[in-house]
Amino acid sequence: MSRLILAFAALAACKDDPPACKTVDEMCDLQYVPTFDNLYNNTLKDGCGSTKNACHSRVGQRGGMSFEDEAHAYAALLDGHVTPGDPGCSQMVVRTDSPGADYQMPPGTALTKFERCAIIQWVLHNAPGPGQPLVDAGVDAPPDTP
Repeated sequence: MSRLILAFAALAACKDDPPACKTVDEMCDLQYVPTFDNLYNNTLKDGCGSTKNACHSRVGQRGGMSFEDEAHAYAALLDGHVTPGDPGCSQMVVRTDSPGADYQMPPGTALTKFERCAIIQWVLHNAPGPGQPLVDAGVDAPPDTP
């Protein structure tokens, strides 16, 4: 019985590790200006961190990250999960832009292409913090965005 448990544990630990970098579509379609405030409110807050049992909630803190508020989320992401200006080598992008991979975040249902695009664009524009504008003022709001 103990061998069976050890074999199962070994198989469970065999999930693929995410690659260090991947090619991403930097020309993707945006639904909103990818500031951190918009990214947090449209994708991270409700999907990843605000509920008690969410992976990155104050209680869950998977990967040592809490998205309980913008300040915690930003600090957690910039602590080794995001490389400002380099979305293809940012683990947040690698994990969220890999639908179907064992290391996909969030687990289960992948983010939409628009949510993934906002993350890519936020990182590409040097990952400005809460309340900060994008570094590249050339990024315009998509049509029908206030």
